[in-house]
Amino acid sequence: MAVIVVAAPVLSGASATAWAAQPPEPTEQCRVTDKRLDELSGLASDGQHRYAVNDGGSSVRVFVLDRNCAVQRVINNPTDPYDVEDLARTADGTLWLADTGDNEKKRDTVALHALTPRGTSTLYRLVYPDGPHDSEALLVDRSGTPYLVTKNVLGAAEVYRPASPLTSPGPTPLERVASVSIRSTDTPGGPVAGVVGSVLVTGGAVSADGTVVALRTYTDAYLFSAPDGDVVAALGRTPVRIPLANEPQGEAIAFDPDGTLLSGSEGVGQPVRAVPGATALAAGADQSGADQSGAEQTGAGQAEPERSATAGTRPGSSADQAGQPGADTGTTAQANEPDEASRTLPTIAVAAVVVVGLLVALGRRRRRG
Repeated sequence: MAVIVVAAPVLSGASATAWAAQPPEPTEQCRVTDKRLDELSGLASDGQHRYAVNDGGSSVRVFVLDRNCAVQRVINNPTDPYDVEDLARTADGTLWLADTGDNEKKRDTVALHALTPRGTSTLYRLVYPDGPHDSEALLVDRSGTPYLVTKNVLGAAEVYRPASPLTSPGPTPLERVASVSIRSTDTPGGPVAGVVGSVLVTGGAVSADGTVVALRTYTDAYLFSAPDGDVVAALGRTPVRIPLANEPQGEAIAFDPDGTLLSGSEGVGQPVRAVPGATALAAGADQSGADQSGAEQTGAGQAEPERSATAGTRPGSSADQAGQPGADTGTTAQANEPDEASRTLPTIAVAAVVVVGLLVALGRRRRRG
C-alpha cells in the first residue's frame, strides 16, 4: 500500500520558479445564487455546463448550471440517498454521485449512484474491509474505476477502490490501496479556526484526459501528475499545492476539459473560482522533478529509499458490465516511506485542536439520521 506525506510547499526547479513567490490565485467565474444549492458539495464539468450536487439530500439530484452559475435544469431520480458528498462525470455523460458521507461512522455500506442525463439511476453499494469510514472525495480514473478518499480527523486519509467488478445493488467489497497524509498550511478558510480545514480531504477530481488527479481540503488543492492514468501511482508523486483561500466551507472541486481547475464552497452566493492551466502546472512539475509539495524527506538532504507497494487487482473493465466503472490489472505505486515522526500528523497539540474544531463544525451541519 502506498503511503504518501503531503506537506506545505517548498517550491524549486525550473517549472516552479515562475510562480514560487506567488502561487496562482483562483479567480471568480460566477456566483451560485440559487437557494436550492445552499450546500454545494460536488462539481463536475463538460466545458459548457457545470454539474453540481448538494451535501446530503433526500433524492438523487444534480443541478445543471451554465457558465454563469445559473441553474438550467435539474436531473432528478427518486432514489433516496443517505449522504451525497461528491460528484464525478465520465466520458459517456454518466454522473457518479458519491453517497459516502458517514460522520458518525455507523453505515454498514456506502454507495455510488450512476445517474444518466435522462434521470435513470443505478445503485452500487460498497463495503469497506475494515469498518465504516467517512468519505467526501470521489476520484474516477479514465478507465472508469472509482476511488474513495476518506476524511479522517486524525491520521492519514485512506484511499479505497472496488476489489471486484461493481454489481447492483451489491455490495461490492472495497480494498485499501493508498494512504495520504496532509500537513497543515496557513491558508485561511474553512468552517472553524485553526488547522482543521487544511488537513481534511473534502473533495476530489480527475482531469478529463485522466492525467491529473486532484484532492482538496477546506483550504488547499493538491494536483498529482498521472501521465499513465494510474491514480495510485499519481498519489505516490509529489503534488503541486494551490491555495484556495477564504472559502468558508470548500468541498467542491472539478476540472474543465481544457485543464482549468474549479472550486466552490457551501453557502448561497458563494463563488465558483477557476485556476486556468492547472493541469499543465502538475504536468510541468512532474517533468522537471521539482518537489512542489515539500513532501517529507529524511536524513541530511537525502530521501529515504523508495518502497514499491503492489496495489492489488483492479475491478474488471466497463466491457464486463455496461455503464459501470472498471479498470485493468496489475498496478504498482512508488512512494517514499516516511519516518515514524512524520506519520504522527497532526501532532498531539494540533490533534486536540482538530478534534474540538471538527466537532463544533459538524455540530452546525445538517445530517440525516
